[in-house]
Amino acid sequence: MAVHTPLRGLRCFCVAAECLSFKDTARQLYLTPSAVSHQIKQLEEQLGFSLFERQTRAVVLSRQGQQFYQAIKPLLQGIESTVQEFCQQQREQKVSITLPEFFASEFFVPRLVGWSELHPDINLQLETVKSRSDQGRHTDLQIVLASSKPTDKTSYQLFPISYVPACNPEWFEKLQNEEQSPLEQVPLIVHQARPWCWHQWADQAGFDDFRPKQIIQLDSMFSVARAAQQGLGVALIPLPISTAWFDSGSLVRLYEEELRTRDHYYLIQHESAEHRPEIQLLIDWVLARFQL
Repeated sequence: MAVHTPLRGLRCFCVAAECLSFKDTARQLYLTPSAVSHQIKQLEEQLGFSLFERQTRAVVLSRQGQQFYQAIKPLLQGIESTVQEFCQQQREQKVSITLPEFFASEFFVPRLVGWSELHPDINLQLETVKSRSDQGRHTDLQIVLASSKPTDKTSYQLFPISYVPACNPEWFEKLQNEEQSPLEQVPLIVHQARPWCWHQWADQAGFDDFRPKQIIQLDSMFSVARAAQQGLGVALIPLPISTAWFDSGSLVRLYEEELRTRDHYYLIQHESAEHRPEIQLLIDWVLARFQL
């Protein structure tokens, strides 16, 4: 004849066998002591022997109860482990991150090579913004460019940024042969979030009489770099995130002097984000590859 034993009764027994207190068992399982006593009694009736020896202020396992506990505990652990494993497989693992558009395309995505092989079950969702004033949708993590450490509870400093004057090779060759200052002959391109960048660079570089012919502001760093590459003028290009443009020869440094700022990139974990293992894996990945 089939034996129908509720799993909750077996689990209740195992907890009671470890606590040796129906009151503490009830507290752990969010039950009443009478409910615990009832489940134990039902199990004893089904087994045909007493699991506990009930004393005045405590309970102890009977000899058969001890044997039953040693036999049933590993089986319950196996069931719980199997259920947890299948639940983990069914739950979609996804990590979302907001980051600047230019940083994403030129620096972040190229360094994601290898991530998928190590973590094939974790999906990534990247949200890009053009500038610091843009607000992306809520994500688990965020990379920002800021002049001071963000006030968020969990943030990591990655690396500083500097800016160098650069143009395409054609402009570079032409300007090298001119006697007049190059910066007075061509338009100067800058991100609109930093409208005074060129003047700051001139001050640091020692250009006392800085008189730009024209300044063009664009709303994204990618547009700034592309405009310089296509010959619109000379742009202030951020390093180290633009290294690939110089390595490929698309852009050439016009001056060695750099504009050094207090700006750093920071990785932020929002306080509202859950502390999931997959989020920590991406944090560790970023820190290992982006803390320069």
